Amino acid sequence: MPLHQTITANPNTEVFVWKITESYEQLLSEVRLNDRNAARLLNMKSEMHRRGFLSVRKLLQETGYSDFDLYYDEFGKPHLHDGRHISITHSHEFSAIVYSGANIGIDMEKQREKILIIADKFTAPQEESYLDKNNVDDYIRKLTVIWGAKEAIFKIQNEIGISFKDHIKLLPFEIADKTATAILEFNGMEKHFTVNIVEIENFTLVYVTEK
Repeated sequence: MPLHQTITANPNTEVFVWKITESYEQLLSEVRLNDRNAARLLNMKSEMHRRGFLSVRKLLQETGYSDFDLYYDEFGKPHLHDGRHISITHSHEFSAIVYSGANIGIDMEKQREKILIIADKFTAPQEESYLDKNNVDDYIRKLTVIWGAKEAIFKIQNEIGISFKDHIKLLPFEIADKTATAILEFNGMEKHFTVNIVEIENFTLVYVTEK
């Protein structure tokens, strides 16, 4: 389908969201892949993963780039040959890209009760202190923000050994504010991040920049 949503955060940062309604065959016929990524696609077993992968390339094309403008470093982080910063995400029927003049991370997650089962694996004690487990809907939505923000920060920092539970924490926030602050403390460094929160249908999209 056409571009689902565009968010202009500032003159240097734009987010593009695609809702994946196309079949695998349609997407494959509409995008061009470099040799490396064509090989990667063949090794993907899940059709949902393949459609997500191709929808990102479709989104690249819709925003003036192509798969040939994209490369990955040794840690799997995507980069553009023109030096502009990029971060990529896809989840179920959505994919999204953010472009920026600064290092940036993006993540999109479906809001699901399943997150309640794994919450203790990624929430820090400081976060548990302000989360209201009795308000299940709010609890799930906030947990999804926390998980997505930590994924996005990991994409920015891109260092082995970072623990979501031990090294990244979000300060108290309300989803209605559409923003939060996160802190990464790792190997003697401390970094603060702005977390931007966007809810789309029953999904949570976050994009994160360093303060």
